[in-house]
Amino acid sequence: MTLSKPTATKVWNYQMDPLHLCIALGPVAVYLLVLGMINLWARPFLTTGARDTTALGLAVTGFAVAGPMELFLPENAVDRFGSYAWLLLFAFYGLFLTLIVLLMRPRLVIYNTTVEQMRPILASVVADLDGDARWAGECLVLPRLGIQLNIESVGALRNVQLISAGAAQNYAGWRHLEIAVGNSLRDCRGTSNRIGYIMLFVGVLTLGVVTAFLCSDPQTVAQSLKEMLRQQ
Repeated sequence: MTLSKPTATKVWNYQMDPLHLCIALGPVAVYLLVLGMINLWARPFLTTGARDTTALGLAVTGFAVAGPMELFLPENAVDRFGSYAWLLLFAFYGLFLTLIVLLMRPRLVIYNTTVEQMRPILASVVADLDGDARWAGECLVLPRLGIQLNIESVGALRNVQLISAGAAQNYAGWRHLEIAVGNSLRDCRGTSNRIGYIMLFVGVLTLGVVTAFLCSDPQTVAQSLKEMLRQQ
């Protein structure tokens, strides 16, 4: 197997030109902006581990595109499908990310709150969902819903995670718990996290740098795009 001329050139003389810089850092900047706004929201924000991981996977997509995807783009596929070969790579990445999400154990993430604030809310929710629920420190068992979970706190991001304990979990029960916790958090006040300002600053700065690089040399950007798409 031999590398084509464009690919071989990138192996030996790979540089982060403006186009690749934009592709790599653009999604990360957007991710930081969204995460910063969530952390500055003065209300608890509930999401699932699947959505949280999917968002992170989309944020690093640019690094995959500007790095291994382009470097190891199958030239046989390019000869046959042209630029549409990229669609195959994106589909493969999407399937790989989906597989990771599906293999993950259930998890709920609540931003802008602490364990001390979340525990009484969760106790009230659990009492309505399962009268046989049992607490053991930071571990909670809901036998009727088929749920076992641990409560963990991420201090820097000021969020609480309800992480499944053990492989035997009822996904329908987790869905009921998610809905009940979400309804209970609607009228609750959270605590905004000042780290959100840092995320917003870094996100805006990154977007500014990327935009400046793109506008500084449009001809190089156009040429890099042609090379990436294998257009002669």
